[in-house]
Amino acid sequence: MTQDSSRRGRKPRVSDEDILAVFSDAETPFLTTAEVAEELPIKRRATYNRLSALADADVLRKKNVGGRNSVWWLTSDEVTE
Repeated sequence: MTQDSSRRGRKPRVSDEDILAVFSDAETPFLTTAEVAEELPIKRRATYNRLSALADADVLRKKNVGGRNSVWWLTSDEVTE
């Protein structure tokens, strides 16, 4: 995702780069939505929506790990950049 976007046309408080930095700074190669949300000044639902948009743009990958739980990780292209 090259440009940050919002459904209502407002500039988001958290950039895509802010979200990706959470992954780069993490001790593990994957994170849950809750773990990402803890590091950002936005609510969990907004974090999930942003992570989903990054996955749709092939910046992140997602795996459901039971119930409503998911883990996210950077694509190999993002890891090497």
